[in-house]
Amino acid sequence: MLKQLGLLLMVFNLFLPFGTQVQGKALTEHPARDVYEGWHLGIQAYSFNRFTFFEAVDKAADLGLSWIEVYPGQKFSPDMPDAKFDHNMSAEMREAAKKKLAAAGIKVYGYGVVRLPNDEAECRKVFDFCKEMGIGAIASEPKEDAFDLIEKLCKEYKIAMAIHNHPAPSYYWDPDKVLEVCKGRSKWIGACADTGHWMRSGIVPLDAVKKLKDRIIYFHLKDLNKFGVCHKGEHDVPWGQGKADLDDILKYLHSVGWKGSFSAEYEHNWLESVPELRLCVHYFEMVASSLDPSGWKHLLEDDLSNCTYKRGSWEYKDDLLTRKGGGYIWTKDKYGDFILDLEFKVDKNANSGVFIRTGDLKKYVQDSIEIQIHDTGDGTKHGQCGAIYDCLSPSIDLGSMAGRWNHLTIEAKGPMIYVVMDGVQIIKMNVDDWKEAGKNPDYVGTSNKFKKAIKDMPRTGYIGFQDHGNPVWYRNIKIKPCGK
Repeated sequence: MLKQLGLLLMVFNLFLPFGTQVQGKALTEHPARDVYEGWHLGIQAYSFNRFTFFEAVDKAADLGLSWIEVYPGQKFSPDMPDAKFDHNMSAEMREAAKKKLAAAGIKVYGYGVVRLPNDEAECRKVFDFCKEMGIGAIASEPKEDAFDLIEKLCKEYKIAMAIHNHPAPSYYWDPDKVLEVCKGRSKWIGACADTGHWMRSGIVPLDAVKKLKDRIIYFHLKDLNKFGVCHKGEHDVPWGQGKADLDDILKYLHSVGWKGSFSAEYEHNWLESVPELRLCVHYFEMVASSLDPSGWKHLLEDDLSNCTYKRGSWEYKDDLLTRKGGGYIWTKDKYGDFILDLEFKVDKNANSGVFIRTGDLKKYVQDSIEIQIHDTGDGTKHGQCGAIYDCLSPSIDLGSMAGRWNHLTIEAKGPMIYVVMDGVQIIKMNVDDWKEAGKNPDYVGTSNKFKKAIKDMPRTGYIGFQDHGNPVWYRNIKIKPCGK
């Protein structure tokens, strides 16, 4: 892990409800990769309730997600299997959780389902915890006598309370009941709409969505193989393959301008659900991006048809790019201003790189900027992992990157290059400062390998991944082209 990150991880955007992003500022953390502007796709950690909170975060990152909904009672980490993730955690555990989330580029938007009794002291424990963790909504099934207290706290903390619907005969299984208790309440009181539990109660999800509409704060999105009572053969299936008509739900939400979050809550095939959840993510991205694309897209086509490379030298499967040997791989499209987000893994002492704005592919060494990918560094002055190779070192010592997934975000914006690694900005470079060929603009004028000034390099070009003869893996490679 990055060293001494405690004070660096309290970055501003982490604490904005529902993932609000400040626009027009330099990249200082991993951005959310939402394909629909205003819709945040995340995972309910209960999908991984056979695993720890730390492992759930890793699985969310594996799926390429930027969001997670947490629940009380999950085991905390493999190193602390007896400790539980909940609002009673110690200060040390909370800081460890924040560090884990930031390094993975995952933000928390929801907490539940959690008990909210008609007891101010007990409720404040939950609200204080959510405020500290940057959580914007609490899912609960409170008794009716607690609503005045809860609404008061929602307004005070600016945190919503979403009424969850377990299947019949639970108290809130019927959307009409949810509407009844919400009547006359502020916008801070609404629904956590569980489409799968509606199906288990014999309710058509689209009908319930149309009833609740503006009262829906966020979703537990599920698609089941059939309607029916719990434990009668119904179970989760990849989205779009069941009977929930999720296509129509998403299209309806788009038509009424609904904004909010979706928790993928998958309660089937508990130990091996990631491949099925990946299908859910792909389905959501396909439908949502067709309705209102935000600009985020996968950099690579599934068959690598939008790339230039030697056949067999790279493999791309399940959003994972694997070096097989035989040369670099380049995009066929050129990119100027953009945000590139990915994860990478290397072996011990392994070397690779991400090339951006590459002009002439025959002269890529002299006609592009390389962000170094390495276990640690190649021994040169500016050869550490995360460095702008031969030009600028990262602002902190990253330590060894080998054997684990590391989260990398690169923003190219006019003359500015920003690099964020595992939750911390490590590079802020103005290429216009590199005015002389072969020389870096530091106080001693160290040399670099370039035969022309960095400021004169192309501002638009191909993106490439380096084959340096070592094993390397890249996954969840997404890009958002940006205007200047």
